[in-house]
Amino acid sequence: MGNRLQIKTEKTGQGKASTQSDSRIQNILENLFVVVLAFYPLRHINWGLDLWDTGYNYANFQYMGTDHMDPMWLFSTYLANVVGHFFSGLPNAGTLWGMNLYTGLLVSLLALTGFFFCTRVLKMPVWVAFLGEFLAVSLCWCPTALLYNYLTYVFVLICLIMLYHGLTKEKKWCLFGAGVCLGLNVLVRFSNLPEAALILAVWAYDVILWRETKKAGIQDRDKAGDLWARLGRHTLWCLLGYLAALTVLFLYIHMRYGFGSYVEGIQRLFSMTDTATDYKPTSMVLGMVMIYVEYLYWVGRIAAIIAAGLLLFVVTGWLEERLSGSKVIRVSNRAFRFGSSVLGVMIGAVTLGWFYRGHLTQLFSRGDAVNGVFSFASFLFYSYDSMLRPGILFLMLTMFIALVRIFHPHCPREEKLVSGMVLLVVLLTSIGSNNGVYPSLNNLFLAGPYTLWQCWNFIRNVGERRIWKIRLSAFPVKCVLTAFLAMCFFQFFLFGAVFVFAEGTGVQNANSYVENVPVLQGVRMSEDKARWMTELGQYIEDEELEGKDIILYGWIPSLSYYLQMPSAFNPWSDLDSYSVEQMALDLEETAEACKRDPEYRPVIIIEREYITYLAGGESALKDLLGLGEEHISKITQDRKWPLLLEFMKQQGYEWDFSNGKFTVFR
Repeated sequence: MGNRLQIKTEKTGQGKASTQSDSRIQNILENLFVVVLAFYPLRHINWGLDLWDTGYNYANFQYMGTDHMDPMWLFSTYLANVVGHFFSGLPNAGTLWGMNLYTGLLVSLLALTGFFFCTRVLKMPVWVAFLGEFLAVSLCWCPTALLYNYLTYVFVLICLIMLYHGLTKEKKWCLFGAGVCLGLNVLVRFSNLPEAALILAVWAYDVILWRETKKAGIQDRDKAGDLWARLGRHTLWCLLGYLAALTVLFLYIHMRYGFGSYVEGIQRLFSMTDTATDYKPTSMVLGMVMIYVEYLYWVGRIAAIIAAGLLLFVVTGWLEERLSGSKVIRVSNRAFRFGSSVLGVMIGAVTLGWFYRGHLTQLFSRGDAVNGVFSFASFLFYSYDSMLRPGILFLMLTMFIALVRIFHPHCPREEKLVSGMVLLVVLLTSIGSNNGVYPSLNNLFLAGPYTLWQCWNFIRNVGERRIWKIRLSAFPVKCVLTAFLAMCFFQFFLFGAVFVFAEGTGVQNANSYVENVPVLQGVRMSEDKARWMTELGQYIEDEELEGKDIILYGWIPSLSYYLQMPSAFNPWSDLDSYSVEQMALDLEETAEACKRDPEYRPVIIIEREYITYLAGGESALKDLLGLGEEHISKITQDRKWPLLLEFMKQQGYEWDFSNGKFTVFR
């Protein structure tokens, strides 16, 4: 007995030691994942020079206010500008990499918040949550300078977490806090108004809870509750938080700027759809829907592969049942299992081959030219092509899984709540933008881990089922799903490692630096951009123009921040959302300022394409720049360009400097 007891004690001790060792390894892995997610979003803070969005937003942050900003953008993205203005006062914020660091920390915050929510609350495996967040960060194509996007994602994620706790644990303050987050988001970006549709998750959860308690026969009013009372209570708390946030912010804006200025700016925001038609609600919604409809073509092809695999396994299962007990030809079950595994791997390999068939054809063509061969997944990782098609199918997979779990009769109500919130976020994130589904791909901090979690549960738990005496195996579906996810991981992670936004595409050949422009020191860029900025920076330094007002035209709004020259009215004056009428008014006000102060003359910098057109007409654009017809048409039919030319003529501006990209008039 003593020996037995000793052996049992030793085994128990070994079990405890093993458990402690596993827990230690788990903690080390989790800490490693946290460090990676904190620093991975900062990998490109000194990589690439963007002449469009990045510097434009940083200029608005630095020169925030009605003196140098368009009031429409000041008020429609007010809180984003406030946070950006705060960042601009921090150490090293006078450099591009410094501002990229501060704004990039919001992505770190998103990744870490999503990771801890998924592991601590939803109890996802740590490695699944990490891969999901790593995937989400890799797909963040949008520059972190666009705080109205990333701050929106922060408040949405916090709102979802509060909704989850408020509904599942009946915490009123969490529901109130969720409403506050959505109210704040209206001031982060006015087009966030549709996010109020997240209340659907509240109502759906209350209905699910009421049905479950009623079905279980619970008669206790405190447990089952009255549906309408519960709906009203939860909605009221959310609404109170929403209105409280709006009230406080509107009062502050009224005291700071006057509420009339805010209303005027928002009215202009609504009227901009006359020129920027892609911002119309119908255009935004239809643009998103049509992309998903278009990609049903690829869904159908993948479904065909799955159907063929299922059919093969039905035949294999039928043969196994017939031959395993046959007296003529006897085949062991082990042999059938091995054959099924090989068949499944082949189905997955065929799926991967289909995704990369163009690349494989070129690989095995021995250098011969292969024309017209298409690959679903591109290897041009510096461009959107490498992630767009897989990304859209990933979004469609996410929404499909969410719908299945919502309507699955045995799915826990907490999981249904998360599924509903993921579905709503994927759909709502794209509304309010003219970029189609790109914003949804940029906001997968909950959807990414959720999708991988559900796929992992499916691969691990779902096996064979019999339907009408037909033996159906989930194995071919698992193989196709695994192949698809492997393709997504490969494409997304390499896209995240290589892609950096610059003028709507991606940075290439970033191997040069600018030394004489303080804001750009330490930033890698292409040789052409480095030369252009060095020459322009030297001119600004020689003429002592830093700090003087500037007028920019020709899709070069970032120069306001890079050169540290505040805009006279709107840094991006050629943007479609900035109307012809408003530019005429702003130029008129600038002319009046010039009359009042003879020393006041904003420096005008124009992109070379417009000067080429001015000198030689449309033929010069074609011959010298090789522009496409659409780009040429945009320049030749520009209604704001003549306004600027007339202003320059009236004020006596003359050419003073030019290089391969910019022309300066003074």
